[in-house]
Amino acid sequence: MKLYFPKTINQANFLPRQAADSIPFSTQKFPEILNHFSVKPNSIEAKIMKQTIEECEVPSIKGEVKFCATSLEYLIEFSVSRLGRQVQVHSTEVVNEGTKQVYRIAQNGVEEIGDKSVICHKQNYVYAVFYCHEVNATRAYSVSLAASDGTKAKAVAVCHTDTRFWSPQHLAFQVLKVKPGTVPVCHFLPNGNLIWVTLS
Repeated sequence: MKLYFPKTINQANFLPRQAADSIPFSTQKFPEILNHFSVKPNSIEAKIMKQTIEECEVPSIKGEVKFCATSLEYLIEFSVSRLGRQVQVHSTEVVNEGTKQVYRIAQNGVEEIGDKSVICHKQNYVYAVFYCHEVNATRAYSVSLAASDGTKAKAVAVCHTDTRFWSPQHLAFQVLKVKPGTVPVCHFLPNGNLIWVTLS
């Protein structure tokens, strides 16, 4: 299959919890946030920052628990609060980011790593923010991939087996030409995203 793992562009670092707690993170205080980081209100950066905050403020869908982690401590605490202390973290590892490659799944290259997980997506923001969510009826896999040019990748794949409560406008349904709740929706996690799973 032809896959594209985009280059990780946002290399923003986490703030210590105390620093993150001292800066507002809400659309109501958005002018204050822009002022704090000296970002012009009509800039592209301001638009991206606002979009990230708005995504974090959207209510969870049924069967989902979500949280936007503004520090490493919050990221760990949320994941442990949902899964317990015996956890393991996985992420996609690709050698040649940013190039489309034809990959094959290596023989015996699919391993289930968990059916209870917290997935954390890195957001575009001035410091590291992760949109984390625990979604019911989700299975996670580690997939060994090999490209035709010899490039190897270890990708994390996630399959959502219950999509009944997803928006019918979700990109997955448009691409797959299916309706919510009819088939599982599987995807690879991009570089920079994390999946926390319980140790078996």
